[in-house]
Order: sequence, then structure tokens, then C-alpha cells
Amino acid sequence: MRRLFLAALFILFIVSLFIVHASRLFTDLPSLDRLTENLTVPSTKILARDGRLLYEVTDPAGAHHTTLPLADIPRACRQATIAVEDASFYANPGVDVVGIARAVWINLRGGEVLSGGSTITQQVARNMLLDPQERAERTLLRKLRESILAWRLARAYSKDDILALYLNQTYYGHLAYGIDAAARTYFGKGARDLDLAQCALLAGLPQAPALFDPLTNPQAASDKQAIVLDLMVKNHMLTDDEARLAKSEPLQFAASPFPIDAPHFVFYVWSLLEARFAQTPEVLRSGLTVTTTLDLDLVHTAEDIVARRLKELADPTRAAPRNATDAALVALDPNTGQILAMIGSPDYFNGEISGAVNMAVAPRQPGSAIKPVTYAAAFDPSLCAALPSPAGRGAGGEGPGVGACPWTPATMILDVRTAFVTNDGFSYVPQNYDRNYHGPVPARDALGGSLNVPAVKTLDHVGLTNMLALAGKMGLGTLADADRFGLALTLGGGEVRLLDLTSAFGVFAAGGVRAAPVAILKITDARGNVLDEWKPKTGERVLDARAAYLINHILSDNSARLATFGPNSVLQIGRPAAVKTGTTTDFRDNWTVGYTPQLSVGVWVGNADNTPMVNITGVAGAGPIWHDFIRLALNGKPAADFPRPPGLTQVEVCALSGLLPTPYCPLKRMEIFIEGTQPTAPDTFYQPFDVDTATGALATEATPLERRRTETFLVLPPEAQDWARSKGLPLPPTAGSPDSTSGLRLTGPDDATVYSISPRLPLANQQIIFSASSGRPLQSVSFVLDGEIVATLGAPPYQSYWALTPGRHTLIATGVTGAGATVQSAPVTFTVNP
Repeated sequence: MRRLFLAALFILFIVSLFIVHASRLFTDLPSLDRLTENLTVPSTKILARDGRLLYEVTDPAGAHHTTLPLADIPRACRQATIAVEDASFYANPGVDVVGIARAVWINLRGGEVLSGGSTITQQVARNMLLDPQERAERTLLRKLRESILAWRLARAYSKDDILALYLNQTYYGHLAYGIDAAARTYFGKGARDLDLAQCALLAGLPQAPALFDPLTNPQAASDKQAIVLDLMVKNHMLTDDEARLAKSEPLQFAASPFPIDAPHFVFYVWSLLEARFAQTPEVLRSGLTVTTTLDLDLVHTAEDIVARRLKELADPTRAAPRNATDAALVALDPNTGQILAMIGSPDYFNGEISGAVNMAVAPRQPGSAIKPVTYAAAFDPSLCAALPSPAGRGAGGEGPGVGACPWTPATMILDVRTAFVTNDGFSYVPQNYDRNYHGPVPARDALGGSLNVPAVKTLDHVGLTNMLALAGKMGLGTLADADRFGLALTLGGGEVRLLDLTSAFGVFAAGGVRAAPVAILKITDARGNVLDEWKPKTGERVLDARAAYLINHILSDNSARLATFGPNSVLQIGRPAAVKTGTTTDFRDNWTVGYTPQLSVGVWVGNADNTPMVNITGVAGAGPIWHDFIRLALNGKPAADFPRPPGLTQVEVCALSGLLPTPYCPLKRMEIFIEGTQPTAPDTFYQPFDVDTATGALATEATPLERRRTETFLVLPPEAQDWARSKGLPLPPTAGSPDSTSGLRLTGPDDATVYSISPRLPLANQQIIFSASSGRPLQSVSFVLDGEIVATLGAPPYQSYWALTPGRHTLIATGVTGAGATVQSAPVTFTVNP
């Protein structure tokens, strides 16, 4: 009865509109005999920049297309397709009556009839019977003609036949027409061998093949697969357990071998063509010649280097296996944006490593490779107006120059244990890769040595919003919602694409000007008409040229990275080159991205299935590939220095503080500054003290002349004095301290820390340490918790154990000076959950 009602309703719509549209509705309506004619198309040639053929896109119905009877297509594939495309497929009359009514209503209101919501039968009619021009129209007339053809199809063919037509001819992306071609393109197997998880993933592709492409956006594909499986459960095709198992199944992606050069780049170009001609898809079937930016010789060079270096990482005679099976490389001209080389994996056809996945455009965490963007924001004078006053710049009040704006390569940053309060109100304590703290370090050495704590303090200074704004201007679009990572963003908490990060580093190489990545030079049709052609144009300035130069100068300074990478690392290539490495905490990704004025090169090493590597860093994994490739790519080209823009000056500074040298400063260096940001105050870190040689204390008026000696001491801010003691550094002598300089501060617990009591341990064993430090000796220090003294100590170290008690607590430390005055620390608040 329901089918009869829907059929009657459909006929009523057709009759009501017949008078208005009869003259055009049936005019030249295609015959059902044309079901396969529209699949015959001229070939499209994709060429390298020198005209060599990379790949010829032939008739999708040709050699690589196999038509399967419905019985040979797994039941899971059939059900997944029906669930996501047309749940009532076997019950409906072939048309979506509600959808047609919606189209009529939109048309009456003067709107555009959008695609979507069509039955499987309507899609078969549209894609296989209508010509490309009419197929692209979004009109009521097209919708009605499509529906009439679908109605005829439903009368002339069985439901199984129509489903077989759909599954054999639908476009699944990557030039795969039909489920069998899709299975071979994405999984390297025939459709007959697909399992439930694979069927669900493929079934989700036809709605938006580029958006859900598992080879460039695995997460989006996985999300769509989950939707398909949920729909199968909803329509009683699966149980919850079956869907859950399918969602958890790891998938490996590879294609059946076929002749092609630079396959990842070819399919990247094809995705650009599909986007370029989305409104006129018939153009893609008209026989195009596409000349790309690719240098095929560079690609072959990169392929050889990647294969050799990955083999070395897997060689057990060199070291323990590192479990690094995959790598990607991108090389581009930073001044034009032209992509010269792209490798998405070492072997496109290797299913064991999911070789078909293009890791050059798959979002991954960059580790420390993102830090230069943070420091560029700190160096750029144009961002100063967006920052709060110096007193409110987070880490800004800790040392000379840190509160100034913009920062400079000489700005001193304290690399000491520091607790930050996140937006969620929790405590965040970053650590360096070597699990060590290095005290006061200039920004130059902090960035060159890839220290984490100074990077977090730098982001805290410039602000997440400003850093993300600059990253977006530099082309790092995947970081648009990365504010959810908070300050950890500067340590690689967000995700970026290798192509985008290589292009962003190209902004530094080009002096702050961005040239967006370019892959296509020219498109001509079968008659030789030029449809599109790249023309050189002036890029957009996104970063102050002077700030870009400071980044270039630091990243190309071997002495700045000396402490971390040593004097003879693979980051040196025998000519000026700026470079930064990155490693994620769990060794799932490592990066080396670097550039000269002529070339920007990025390398990623890891595993496409996201399994961790074993103790391998960016300099050891991606670094050798980057080193070998950029040297060979630049072979025969003259070395070039990074152009120095006007508005810079060079000044001698005291190396540690970044201030003007005094006679007491033991180490000086020349540093580059944006004019107007150079220091004007003398160094305060190294100060002379008259010492009583008999006691080691500060000399007084009563100290005999023969026991007086002037010595130079390092005077650090209070928050660095615990670090100095841990390193055995001598602190300035004292002879009783003014109350105002006691520097009493709590060093544990961190502010906003949350503790939880474990039911598995005795309550008496669950304790934390209260700790405090002082810049001067004190007679005593007391810990005051929630207004009550819980411990008093007469000498350092000022530490006391406290058993966890549920609740929200406030702790302060109070001290008594030698003069009998009372001093007090800033309060710390923490929570203990029961």
C-alpha cells in the first residue's frame, strides 16, 4: 500500500507540472539504451614541468574497470551502500517524492535546487543517462527529468540490476569508477575480498570523494566510515558489536600496481582539478593536458634517498630496529610556491605500510618544528599592539628584556621549572626533551637548541590568538581550531600537513612574503585551448621582513644549536641553510624542515598507521633524508646568503642577559636587533661583591682590609635560584637580607594542581611535598594551609610532607628574617579529589 501511495503521489506531482513543463520535460529525454555511453571519455595527460608524462588518465570504463555481477559484490558492501545512500531502496518506487516536493518548493521561492537526497536509482539515471552539461545543472527541470528517467529505470530493471549498475559505475575518487576499481585503488585487492570495515569506508566515499579521501585525510574517512556503520546498525543490518569491531579494525591502504610516475603528486593534482572544475565536471572528461610544476629528476632523487635512508634505519647491524617504515618529502620554490618534488611514501603500492596514503598532505603533529612560528610572532613588531601591557604578559616579568616588545634574539628567558595554569584551570608543567633545565638562556639559543620551556613561555607572552593568526597567514590552515591544545601548541600539540609546513618555512626564506603552493602550470583542452595558466604574481607579506631575517639567522646559526645537536650534525649542508627539527613525545612523528633562499624542503618520517617508532628523533630520522636531498637538489647552484633587509643593527651584548656588557660580564657576543629594540641598559646579572675571605660572607665595615676581596657573582631572579643551587652555582654572599629581598616563594605544589586519592593505597601513604625557597637565609619558614600552620622549619631545604585531604586548599609560606621581620610568599591553590 505504501508503494502505491508514493507512486500515486509522484504521478500527481508530474501531472500538476506537466502543463507548465511538458514542452521541455520530455524533449530529447535520453533512452535507457545509453546507460554506458557517458563513460567513454578522451584521456587526460598529466605532465612534469619539462613535458615528460607522469600519468595518462584513460577511459574509466577501460582496462582498469571490471564490471561485477551483484552476487560477486560482498553483502556488506551492498548493505553499507544502501544504508548511507538510500535506506528504503528496495521499498521505494525509484524516486524520492519528498525530495522532488522540496525541489518544487525551492523553485517556487526562486532558489537553487541543490543536489543530494536522491535515491540510488535517481543517481544512476543522472550519472549514466544525462549528458555532463545537464548533469551539472541545479534546476527543477533537471530534477524532474532525472526523476522520470529513474521511474523508467525502476520499471525496466530489477532493484538488483539497478544496485549493480550503481556499484559498478559510481565514482569513488582517485579515478576509481566502480566498487572493484575502488577496492584495487584503496586496498590493492578485488571487491570480492573486501570485509565489512573496508566496505563501510568505500560506501561513504561517493558522497564527497575528495573530502573523505582516506589517502589524504584518513581521519575524515574514518569518521565517515563510523557514520556508515551506525546507519547499518540503525537499519538492522548489523549488531552493535559487529559495528564496534569494524570501527576498531586497522586498515592498510595500497593500490594494485600500474604504470605511473610520482603517484602521490599525480593524485594530488587530480584532486586540485576536481576542485577547480567542480561546477563543470564535464571538462575533466574532455581530454585535458595538464602541465605541472614537478621536477621529475628531483622526485627520482628523493625516492632513492628515502629508500636508502629507511633501509639504514631498519638495518639491525647499525642499531636496534627503529620501526620507521614510512617517509614523505616536499620541496618547493619559496619565491613562487611551485612544488618541485612530492613523495607521499616510499612505495605507493606497498600495502604493508599503507603506501597509498599521501603523508605529504596528511595532518600530523609537528613537534618542535612549529616553534619558529611562535618565535616569529614574538619578534614581529606589528604584533606588539595586540599584546597586553608588559606587566601582564604571562612569563614576561621574569628577567631583563622579557617584558619588552618585540622580543629579540638576545631576550633572556628563564629555562626553569614553571607551572602554567591552563584555560581549564589545571596546572601545566612543560619539560625539555633532555628532562633538564638550563637556567637563563637567550632566545637565540632557546630556539636553536629547541628548548621546550622557553618556547612555552614565548607562546604565553605572545598569546595563543596572535600565534594562530600568524600561522594561518603563513598557510597552516589545519591549526584553525588548535586553541584547544593551549600552550602545548608550540610543542607540536596541533596537526599540520608537511606541504603546508614546508610552504610556511618558505615564508621565512622569502623574507616574510608568502607564495601559496602551486602544482599546476597550465591546463589545455583537446583542441589546444588554454583553460588555465599560472602567472607569476607578487606574494602577500605576512611577516615583517626583519623578523623573518632574525628567524633565518637563528635557524642557520650552528653555534645556536651546538649544545643540543653538536658541532657536526646533518643539519649542516656546506652552505647557508636554516633548519628546524621536530619529534613528538611518543616518537610517532619526526620532522626536519629547512630552506635556503632558493629552496624549501620538508621531510617527515614515521608510520602511516600511527604506530610509534623506537627512540628516533627528527635529526636522526628525517634529518639525513633532508641533508642528502637538499645538497643534491642544490648541487651546481651558487650558495646564497639570506638577504638582509634594512632596519637592522648589530650590537655587542652580555651573552647571558642580552644587556649591554659591563666590565664584569665574562662572555660577550654580537647580536642582531631590529632598530629600536637593541638594549640601552647595562647588564645586571654579573655584579661585584666585597667578600670576607675568612667567612665567605659579605664583607662589612668591621671586616679587616686584608680579608676583603672583590668577586663577581651571578645574580639571578628569585625563580631561578633553586635551579642555581641544583647546579652548584655559587650564590652572592649575604650578611642579613632586607625584608623586601627575601624572595620567599612556594616551589611545590604547583598552582591549580589537581590530586586524586587512590582507593588502592593506604591513606597515610598518599602524601605530597610542600616546598619553598628563599633568596636570602631565614630564621624559619612555616607552611600555612587554609589559615593554619602545618609545619615550621629552621633551615633549608624548606620541605614538609602532607597527607592528602579532600577539598580545595590554599597554601602560603611565611618566613622570619634575621632582623625578626615576617615575609610571605604568594598563595598557591590546589584541589584534592576524594
